[in-house]
Amino acid sequence: MPKTILIVDDEQDILEFLKYNIEAEGYSVLLAHNGNEALRQAEHIPSLVLLDVMMPGLDGWETAKKMKKNPATQHIPIIFLTARNSESDEVAGLNIGADDYITKPISIPKLLARIHKTISRAPSVQPTQKITVGSNITIDLGNYSIEIDHEQIQLPKKEFEVLAYLVQHPNKVISRDELLKNIWGEDVFVVDRTVDVRIRKVREKLGQYADYIETIKGVGYRFNNK
Repeated sequence: MPKTILIVDDEQDILEFLKYNIEAEGYSVLLAHNGNEALRQAEHIPSLVLLDVMMPGLDGWETAKKMKKNPATQHIPIIFLTARNSESDEVAGLNIGADDYITKPISIPKLLARIHKTISRAPSVQPTQKITVGSNITIDLGNYSIEIDHEQIQLPKKEFEVLAYLVQHPNKVISRDELLKNIWGEDVFVVDRTVDVRIRKVREKLGQYADYIETIKGVGYRFNNK
């Protein structure tokens, strides 16, 4: 059964252009012309969402936030499409929980490579495994969730994978480059700051246990599980 891509853009010609090229790669396609329509289509649980940022009404930022707050859709990967090319916009997208950020005009070969990489990238852990940290935290690798003091907390996919990777290498200093290579892949261009944004979001979810993740200045991070 083909993977399904939800394309969200308020410009009909862009929707048709992307639909044609993505379907030619063997994917199934859902279309949405605005944020509210995208939220309804997301209920079909596509494998990935291509989400335009600048749309009237409910823009891409707000649409993504609503998806990430919904337990049924929060694990769906999101790639933002935008005509704006700035680091602040990219960081804003990462803070929301996006997996990637592509600027227009869109290179179809690059877009298809990003789509394939995002969908096919599997977690580096066994899906049924649970990891206990101390007596307060349980990490459920199958459900992409953590339980802190008996309260279950859901994490966006990238944030969970970063946490899972650190937890699987306890007390070892992990460089940003290693995290980028193993979580995002070698052929996806992201900057070191991407890792820092994800780590900050994970720490926020860990709350009073945020100091399990130690920053090693100039190098990377270490998960202290003693």
